[in-house]
Amino acid sequence: MKAYRNLSKEELLSLKARLEKEFEEAKGKGLKLDMSRGKPSVAQLDMGMDIFDVLNSGSGMTSLEGVDVRNYGVLDGLTEAKHMMADIMGVSAENVIVYGNASLNIMYDAVSSAMTHGVMGCTPWCKLDKVKFLCPAPGYDRHFSITQHFGIEMITVPMTPQGPDMDMVEKLVAEDASIKGIWCVPKYSNPQGYTYSDRTVRRFANLKPAAKDFRIFWDNAYSVHHLYDEEERQDKILEILSECEKAGNPDMVYEFASTSKISFSGAGVAAIASSKKNLDCIRKTLTIQTIGYDKINQLRHVRYFKDFDGIKAHMRKHAALMRPKFEAVLKVLERELSGTGIGEWTRPNGGYFISFEAMEGCAKAIVGKCKEAGVTLTGAGATYPYGEDPRDSNIRIAPTYPAPEELALATDIFVLCVKLAAVEKLLEQVWGIAA
Repeated sequence: MKAYRNLSKEELLSLKARLEKEFEEAKGKGLKLDMSRGKPSVAQLDMGMDIFDVLNSGSGMTSLEGVDVRNYGVLDGLTEAKHMMADIMGVSAENVIVYGNASLNIMYDAVSSAMTHGVMGCTPWCKLDKVKFLCPAPGYDRHFSITQHFGIEMITVPMTPQGPDMDMVEKLVAEDASIKGIWCVPKYSNPQGYTYSDRTVRRFANLKPAAKDFRIFWDNAYSVHHLYDEEERQDKILEILSECEKAGNPDMVYEFASTSKISFSGAGVAAIASSKKNLDCIRKTLTIQTIGYDKINQLRHVRYFKDFDGIKAHMRKHAALMRPKFEAVLKVLERELSGTGIGEWTRPNGGYFISFEAMEGCAKAIVGKCKEAGVTLTGAGATYPYGEDPRDSNIRIAPTYPAPEELALATDIFVLCVKLAAVEKLLEQVWGIAA
């Protein structure tokens, strides 16, 4: 396929006329398709409905240690639930506290507690002149929303296929004591689907931050979310908590995980893993914050999945539903855009997203055109701190939620909008012809 930049003015104008006609036809269909967030599909949710059958009015409601899950007590989670979440994160159960249904709540609480009460005896962040966070980008918009909510200055760190630019991370955290943390989605990252290399993980573990209260916020959102059953196609990653212990930095990391995209997004189980000192500080706050999280739901999950093999078997069912959707999107992108020079995209082995890099200055136009044609995407810029993509090029594609027939329509429209936005940009840049 001929690169768009090599087309003559006449060829671009002719292509623009054809694409505009197709675009008007697409708008006339009155579609309402949603690819805005990485949500499990209805079929994915339906396949886990039998989790509700493991507990009923006749079920034994005591844990393995004899705890009545209907009553007060066990503030930091059932022992068997700790083991379940530890297996998902690849850590020891003694390093785990189990919370409610969403890991985002735990992350928010960790930042909020640091702001008001400090981290392990350090000055509360709210009493400091300046607090900064490193934000690998493209990244997870909800992470950035938390730090922005608290008025924390966010510093963009470029992402690479091996993880964040570690030269930049090491330099910044060593020189600036006002940098208190970094957001990470280390496996099948949101949105690119990258997995941090062993070298990157070890460099994280060996950081020498100027701030004693610097913490790595390590979000294991997709740790077991493979798209392929073959082990050679499943990304592997070193476990950061044990690497930090080896490096003499046992307290430097908070790990987070949940079953939100394993069981139910609205009724899962979430947890944090960290050092004993960090967990002891967290427990002191929990005694004031709550009388305990939903132990019935914890017991339900443990009895349903039984062990880590049960979780992996369930995730293979998810993959069987998700994989064809990812492959269908990638097939269209390859067929329609390869060789055009107007877009690049990731080909992840897991997670929930495909990251698309459009021509510089085109992302907002593409998202806007898609909306006109009835396809809702995540807002352009959302994958960067403050919603500001400096190149206006990154778009997050979420293939999981739409039905297959809807996904085919949505992808065709997306590609159409990519082509039209690129033609308009080239006509303006090269030939001075405004859209």
